[in-house]
Amino acid sequence: MPGSPYTDLDRPPLSAARLRRALVAPHGPWRRLELRAETGSTNADVAEAARAGEPEGLVVVAERQTTGRGRRGRTWQSPPRAGIATSVLLRPGEAVPERGWSPVPAAGYGWLPLLAGVALVEAVTRLAELDARLKWPNDLLLDDAKCAGVLAETVPGGTLTQPSAVVLGVGLNVTLRADELPENPTGLPATSLQLAGAAATDRDPLLRALLRAVADWYDRWRSAGGDAVGSGLRDAYLAACGTIGRPVRVLLPGGDELTGTATGIDADGQLLVDTVAGERSLAAGDVLHLR
Repeated sequence: MPGSPYTDLDRPPLSAARLRRALVAPHGPWRRLELRAETGSTNADVAEAARAGEPEGLVVVAERQTTGRGRRGRTWQSPPRAGIATSVLLRPGEAVPERGWSPVPAAGYGWLPLLAGVALVEAVTRLAELDARLKWPNDLLLDDAKCAGVLAETVPGGTLTQPSAVVLGVGLNVTLRADELPENPTGLPATSLQLAGAAATDRDPLLRALLRAVADWYDRWRSAGGDAVGSGLRDAYLAACGTIGRPVRVLLPGGDELTGTATGIDADGQLLVDTVAGERSLAAGDVLHLR
């Protein structure tokens, strides 16, 4: 049947009913899950819902994105059902008394994309049985090829006193074949779990593991008041990050660049680089490319 999701047996469709049973309250950590056959961008969909007042805990999953985006407007697309494209709605600036969560200052929101990167590594390592590493801030690498990325975007509150929401999006290449891989403008080659020899490429358990890991780390981070050190998030990120200890070349806006050795991550999630002029702290928004 033309257009049927079952025409490619290596890429079966996801089941919204099964995902909701596993991931949505009362049995799962999320409040609502929407599965879409196709959309422009899951991040854009969740941002629209945030502007309309949607509470925290929405998950949008798409079998195909037509205008998916990465950092700085880079495209992120794949054939239908060949990857995972999902975004979640978080409102870290709002208190949740029943969970003992106080509001997190906006200065701490920079840890959220790194949190998603840690969750990605955990899911891929456990289910795909691959040695996954993070390139700061949150690209997932397999043998120095990019397999996944994270995009976090803030959505301003509807009033001057309402905290911003955060949309956290993840794109993971699962069964893309060599001729389907996107070109990566950062210079890194692309790959997929299947091409890297994953032990499992079933998107259902991968998506469940990813979303549960995001929820678990978010719970720890919120319970610690947004303290990445106290929650263990910083240590987990350092353990997963392959950038630390390596020489790097950083391209900055305006055409400037700096070189040095990546030595660590500070309490705000910024990359520490030891240069000839001394130590520099770099936020993700300050960097065009890291090589």
